[in-house]
Amino acid sequence: MKHDKSLIKRAVRQRYRLKKFGGGKWRVSVYRSNRHLQVQIIDDVASKTVVACSTMEKELRGKLKSTSNIEAATMVGKVLAERAKQAGIKAVMFDRGGYKYHGRVKAIAESLRSNGMEC
Repeated sequence: MKHDKSLIKRAVRQRYRLKKFGGGKWRVSVYRSNRHLQVQIIDDVASKTVVACSTMEKELRGKLKSTSNIEAATMVGKVLAERAKQAGIKAVMFDRGGYKYHGRVKAIAESLRSNGMEC
């Protein structure tokens, strides 16, 4: 589908810029579906996921009315920031994954910043 191709092209273009100008920081990658959000912090040098959070986790699903709204995105950002602090991560690059910086994606980034992360 055309939409999928353009999404992938935007994601590849953005990851290129992040790797070129990011200065070796870890990357916060966002995946957004119609029902859920998945966010992870990736170490691109070692190609490993360091910390992850999702609306599919049981502890978050119990607290949320819906897993696909801005409230859920804010909660995911808060939980990810707490887990990152425990792992000793303070500064990251925000990879929106080809999605517009709007709505749930923006809520995740703002939640990370308000909970002490540098994005």
